[in-house]
Amino acid sequence: MARQIISTEKAPQAIGTYSQAVKVGNTVYMSGQIPLVPETMEMVEGNIEAEIRRVFDNLTAVAEAAGGSLQDVAKLNVFLTDLTNFAMVNDVMADYFQQPYPARAAIGVAQLPKNAAVEMDAILELDS
Repeated sequence: MARQIISTEKAPQAIGTYSQAVKVGNTVYMSGQIPLVPETMEMVEGNIEAEIRRVFDNLTAVAEAAGGSLQDVAKLNVFLTDLTNFAMVNDVMADYFQQPYPARAAIGVAQLPKNAAVEMDAILELDS
């Protein structure tokens, strides 16, 4: 099956050897997003809530570039440098997702690129 590379200027450009997302059939594999502002490629300013919202905004932009939305997310992975921030992820996630919610994992990590406090990646399943 052919792979289609997904790219948008509405999300941060890749800062390494990867694509923002890859679509294979109706499945979209989204690379991890950290709270970079696409226009400046600088970290968003503010607290952990601002970082989480920026990550969801970046994921939204990539999902839309692939022809979908966050409602098409089948699996969401959340990486946090401090798992006490997971309650805030739940609060903010409720603003971006409706039931039925995707499957999800939350993983505590020692460090993330650019000293971000949060990173997320996702797998979308689009309608045919």
